Amino acid sequence: MSDVDHLHELLGLPAVDFQHDASDGSRPAAGAAAWRVFVEPYEDDRTWEQEFASFLAAVDPAGVRALIIGQWGESYEEGSSYPIGLVTAAADRLTSLEAVFVGDLTMEESEISWIQQSDVTALLTAYPALVEFGVRGGTDLVFPPTRHERLRSLTVETGGLPVEVVRGVLDSELPALERLDLWLGVSAYGGDANVADLAPLLSGTRFPALRHLGLRNSEVENEIAAAVASAPLVARLRTLDLSCGTLGDEGAAALLEGQPLTHLDVLDLHHHFLSEKMAGRISDALEPHGVRVDLSDRREPWGGGGPEQRYTTVAE
Repeated sequence: MSDVDHLHELLGLPAVDFQHDASDGSRPAAGAAAWRVFVEPYEDDRTWEQEFASFLAAVDPAGVRALIIGQWGESYEEGSSYPIGLVTAAADRLTSLEAVFVGDLTMEESEISWIQQSDVTALLTAYPALVEFGVRGGTDLVFPPTRHERLRSLTVETGGLPVEVVRGVLDSELPALERLDLWLGVSAYGGDANVADLAPLLSGTRFPALRHLGLRNSEVENEIAAAVASAPLVARLRTLDLSCGTLGDEGAAALLEGQPLTHLDVLDLHHHFLSEKMAGRISDALEPHGVRVDLSDRREPWGGGGPEQRYTTVAE
């Protein structure tokens, strides 16, 4: 329940692993890739600082538009403040940077709950031109309320999202934000936010430009669906993502009985626990209106049990 892939793209640019020993002619132009800088602690003795210095020397830093911070060492022991500090210190060189993702690690490198994060808003402060920002891992993650004028997309991927992070995000001033994805996770791995904590968001009083909302990977997906069903925010969304969680017939029924969703372009419910009958009702209600409904990856509770045996896509 914890497998996540490396990013394939960021800012619409293909993700490319920086290799310090590659020939210069084999590398794409600085602005043509989302550069993933990482080390393999069990295969060589280079530090992330050394790899990042090599990156800045080999790739024109003034042309870099997207940066992916991959494994920085034994990430379950050393927090992300280490690579974040190096990237923020390079702000006067990475003058075209528009997108950053922190913690692009797979399960083979680290379980998502083992990734030691930090105050990631230091990057938002250092790079006022960012339009996309993402982070993976909720342990020790800090996101105090911040203001950023240009940020259009914010993604926080966790197996358990701390409530203080939720509150910090929702108390932030992000007037340009169009896309928000929160992987809420499970209480066993630090996901202690509840539906009431989402009220400022669902009221529609935050983030005036928001058009895509993902409240994903939650063990309380039914309660979220019930809250969304009457949320003022939904009327101005184009896409709604309640995927990867424990959504069952209860939550789907609440969506059908709530406000109309026929204005949406996409309703993403993949990885769900809906009965075939309920899935058919959702499709019949929305698809004739042009809504693309993703009901792929239907799941069964562990051992064929009840709702308490449902599970999220990503936990540990």
